[in-house]
Amino acid sequence: MHDVGTALSAVRARIRELERRYRREPDSVRLLAVSKTKPPEAVRAAIAAGQSAFGENHLQDAMIKVEALDGHGASWHFIGAVQSNKTRPIAAHFDWVHGIEREKIAARLSAQRPAERGLLDVCIEVDVSGEETKSGVSPAEVEPLARVVRELPGLRLRGLMAIPRPATDFESQRIPFRLLREILDDLNAKGLGLDTLSMGMTGDLEAAVAEGATIVRIGTAIFGPR
Repeated sequence: MHDVGTALSAVRARIRELERRYRREPDSVRLLAVSKTKPPEAVRAAIAAGQSAFGENHLQDAMIKVEALDGHGASWHFIGAVQSNKTRPIAAHFDWVHGIEREKIAARLSAQRPAERGLLDVCIEVDVSGEETKSGVSPAEVEPLARVVRELPGLRLRGLMAIPRPATDFESQRIPFRLLREILDDLNAKGLGLDTLSMGMTGDLEAAVAEGATIVRIGTAIFGPR
């Protein structure tokens, strides 16, 4: 029987160890538990073990959990591609969106964000591997989009997100994460004031922490195989 609480403790310990190894500030890497495809009971077990932030990429499945766990203190992050016909419920029920790649989507999320919810935290998704089939904007397109998004009244632009092409060796994994960090550093040098690098999953966690991740998105190591 898979024990979510025990798995969470192991992941947290691994992150703390990597922070020490790569001379990161303690608790500078936040854990986003990717609960997509998992039932409300699994999320409830994670909440009981002290986890509060959860990542979902399928709206219909996510809303079952959002409603079932209302009042439990969960913070919901939408980590998939956002379709135009899904912006209203995402704007109403989520705390973060990690996959902004179009001005139109950002504008809809801003306009549809309920005032009582406060600003919606967002990241721009960047295609750091140069894959035509991948979501995300090219590195050259990041700054123009960032300048538009940061002016939208319902949003707070926090940083950048990426899902690189899978690589098996550590040094190859570091390359796209380094590129994302360099893009963020360039934007901050130009005064954008961003603080978030959402990058790294179960299979490339160490490389992401080494290159400056501030949010890591972990699913399998917490909830078990899908």
